[in-house]
Amino acid sequence: MCKAFSCIINKNKRVTWKMGVDSHNDLIDLAGYEDNDDTERFVRVEISPANGDYLVPDKWVLKVDEETTPRWFSPIHEQLCWDAHRLWLEQLDGIIVKRKIVNPFKDVKQVGKGEVTKAHIRLLKDWDSVRCSVRDSVWGSVWYSVWDSVWYSVWDLVGGSVWGSVRDSVGGSVGGSVWGSVRDSVGGSVRGSVWDLVYAYIGSMFKLPEWKHVKHEKGVYPFQSVVDLWEQGLVPTFDGKFWRLHSGKKASVVFKISKEELQKYYWKNKC
Repeated sequence: MCKAFSCIINKNKRVTWKMGVDSHNDLIDLAGYEDNDDTERFVRVEISPANGDYLVPDKWVLKVDEETTPRWFSPIHEQLCWDAHRLWLEQLDGIIVKRKIVNPFKDVKQVGKGEVTKAHIRLLKDWDSVRCSVRDSVWGSVWYSVWDSVWYSVWDLVGGSVWGSVRDSVGGSVGGSVWGSVRDSVGGSVRGSVWDLVYAYIGSMFKLPEWKHVKHEKGVYPFQSVVDLWEQGLVPTFDGKFWRLHSGKKASVVFKISKEELQKYYWKNKC
């Protein structure tokens, strides 16, 4: 499978690449070559992070994606590929937020039961409100905002490799860990709320002017309240009646309140 960044370069030093196009076959078509042209005409090149993490790459590695590297492929050809990669990175930085993915149960100090503040509860109230206002689901809002924008921004600009890296890192590794901890703590009745917040966190890694199925101020991420809770070590879950805030390695419940009480508490303690 091709990786971002992908390009092809010919013997005459012509580099072909396009933001969001990972496939060498697509680049071959774009350049007007035949797929069966041999390496005397062009070679396939890819540059990807050694750790596979496009959000926090350790180092970028160039690979000639051919069985053998042709003799004509010189340091100048390699440098031209790196120059194209630099331009690709500049565009990438305008689309994704490069920051370390936080596991709220492992990377943040546990919040004690007496340490949940009014500010935390205001964030919980905001999360409750915006979650209820989404016409489909938080998962649907984030998914369709990123996926449906493929032809206009995200997919065309970052390609499947970058989206897959973010999705797998947050949703697969960290999200699975968070879900497992919460499930062990309170059971499976909160599954939907857990995956809503996981997708809200995934969405925060992308810069989009508009998010689907939810009203929000243009350019403002509508699910930021739960991202703030997440990165402060607090994971909210909802079982249909009660909201809970979990914290620490065992996903301990450090705060619990009914949906009705949350409304009253919010207005009573509003600053």
